[in-house]
Amino acid sequence: MSKTLKIALIQTSLHWEDPQKNRNMFEGKINAISNDVDLIILPEMFTSGFTMTPQNLDSTEGLKTVQWMQDLANQKDTALVGSVVIQEGDLFYNRLFFVNPDGTYKTYDKKHTFTLAGEDKVYIAGTERLTLEYKGFRICPLICYDLRFPVWARNTSEYDVLIYVANWPVRRINAWDTLLKARAIENMSYAIGVNCLGTDGLGYEYPGHSAAYDVLGEPLAYSEKEEVLYATLEKEHVISIREKLKFLEDRDDFSLRG
Repeated sequence: MSKTLKIALIQTSLHWEDPQKNRNMFEGKINAISNDVDLIILPEMFTSGFTMTPQNLDSTEGLKTVQWMQDLANQKDTALVGSVVIQEGDLFYNRLFFVNPDGTYKTYDKKHTFTLAGEDKVYIAGTERLTLEYKGFRICPLICYDLRFPVWARNTSEYDVLIYVANWPVRRINAWDTLLKARAIENMSYAIGVNCLGTDGLGYEYPGHSAAYDVLGEPLAYSEKEEVLYATLEKEHVISIREKLKFLEDRDDFSLRG
């Protein structure tokens, strides 16, 4: 079991509805990473921006991006995670891929589609939460609007790391900052959030604020500019704080219904 997990958070602007241009851009940033990292985290819908017109994208673009992630993960010997638009027949999904260095991957479909933007009318909502193990760390990856719903993220499976990939706009960025830190504290877990920058094709502005928090809500990384952020997660930090404080043992029991 690995004692540490070294992560890189890529915070950048996105090219609106242009998957190839975004793949080229991210490939350049990933290849420029000289630090030794185990996991690279990309934003939500990182090849298109938060589009509500996925029919503008070629139906094969999602699978092209998955193959691209597999190739890069293998070349860099690191895992990659981010969400992309996936088309299956006439249906669209906001689907997160966690791709291992050997090319295997696990997926998560966004549970809470963003009704304010009409995402619920365009994309099929997921029904299953994903928890996976990577290098001795149990990880729960979620997507953007999921951040507002603490029951969905509640640490009932003893995960160590909570990840949110997002396109979170500037007008509600205080909620992002507050809730991301709260998710770390209440779940006694690392909480990692990767947001984008710039203005999208619909005129919405995104301010970054990508961040990493430890089990006690202390910041490990934070930025409001275009850059790659780094953080090292320590397994012993999770174990020792949980053994000392034992807050998770007092959590309320509940069950989720679809």
